[in-house]
Amino acid sequence: MNSSNDTGTQFPVQKSDDEWRAELTPAEYQVLRQAGTERPYTGEYWDTKTEGVYACRACGAELFTSSEKFDSHCGWPSFFAPLAEGKVRYLHDRSMGMDRIEVRCANCDSHMGHLFEGEGFDTPTDQRYCINSISIKLVPKAADGN
Repeated sequence: MNSSNDTGTQFPVQKSDDEWRAELTPAEYQVLRQAGTERPYTGEYWDTKTEGVYACRACGAELFTSSEKFDSHCGWPSFFAPLAEGKVRYLHDRSMGMDRIEVRCANCDSHMGHLFEGEGFDTPTDQRYCINSISIKLVPKAADGN
């Protein structure tokens, strides 16, 4: 995992602050563009079991799948891995008096949540991508399996 705080990175989707504000609700903007956090057990997907792909709510990039989602009892959607390498990027986050790894969309640099490791969950990676529901949009798997 590559953790950095570079601010000069170019992303495939780039918009001005005014464009993001026009496209996102105030709550989406606060989390996605200002690295806010929704309250636990209040988001749309914290307990969802629907099969499908979770895409970035800001740009639509596919980031996680229901196959990697697990119930961590933390109040936010939890995944043990992203859909594929390079789908998310990592930043060192020292806000709120904590030392954490921030997870951001690699396509538009929107804030998704945080990555926690070594918590002892019975998953293939022992990682928990703790993601805000408001940062993602579930695209359910089609009934015909496609």
